[in-house]
Amino acid sequence: MLNTQNSDDQDKTGAALKAQRFQMLEDIAAELGGEVIFPTHFDAVLRLRKVLQDPNQSIAGIAAVVSLEPLISAKLLHLANSVALNPDGREVVDIKSAIARLGINTVRTAAMSIVMHQLLRAKGMAEFTEISRLLWDHSIQTAAAARIIARHMTKLNPDEAMLAGLIHDLGAFYMLYRATQYEELRHRPESVKYLIIQWHESIGVSLLNALGIPQEIVVATEDHDQMRTPPTPIRTLAEVIYVANMLAGGHFEWLMQDANERNPELLALREIYGHLQPEIDALAADMRNGIS
Repeated sequence: MLNTQNSDDQDKTGAALKAQRFQMLEDIAAELGGEVIFPTHFDAVLRLRKVLQDPNQSIAGIAAVVSLEPLISAKLLHLANSVALNPDGREVVDIKSAIARLGINTVRTAAMSIVMHQLLRAKGMAEFTEISRLLWDHSIQTAAAARIIARHMTKLNPDEAMLAGLIHDLGAFYMLYRATQYEELRHRPESVKYLIIQWHESIGVSLLNALGIPQEIVVATEDHDQMRTPPTPIRTLAEVIYVANMLAGGHFEWLMQDANERNPELLALREIYGHLQPEIDALAADMRNGIS
């Protein structure tokens, strides 16, 4: 009798979990049509908040910290390319140019508004602290790799590549935040990992489009976790992001759980571009310490 009751409870839990998975995906689809605000890495948000409160802070100082925060970077880029601030239709595709166009006061106002929303909502992310830190660390590593690859291996804009690398997994951050709003998912990080593995790329593309990110960057983030023959030479931003993502771990560790470290495509990629790793690691370390 006891065993039967336990089985029934497990079935109910499984059914409820499945229902909440579908509900979360449906809610995400609906929310992408409106305003999107969610917390990413709490330490980066606090650092940015402190910088923005300093009236003597330089544009360079603000840019250095803003560049570490994916959602704020995306929203400021969108604002800089809005009709009101870009009447000539000349898109900017990197944070430094966006801040130069907006001006320090507008950046402070817009970024502080986003920060406050994030700080108010960040408490609910406690159950996913480990996952969010791994994801943030992977995003920083990918951003650093993208900048170094673009600078040494292409004629592409390194700042644009760095931004694309930073926000390439913004969909996963967004899914983590949305998962905190569902009781059956909040205490089951493994189930949330499964959802992210399955959906983060497609949701990420929809999210970046909803945020108004330039199409060149959106396209560059598509299928970045799908292993393929290493591009040689690297010609496009999409190829930069693919190589950068794989050099940064091919997505953070738990998304590679089914990948073979002896995968021939991955081994070939590391053989071709692995010589850049020391410079990538140094830049990533500087970024983690808040140094531009």
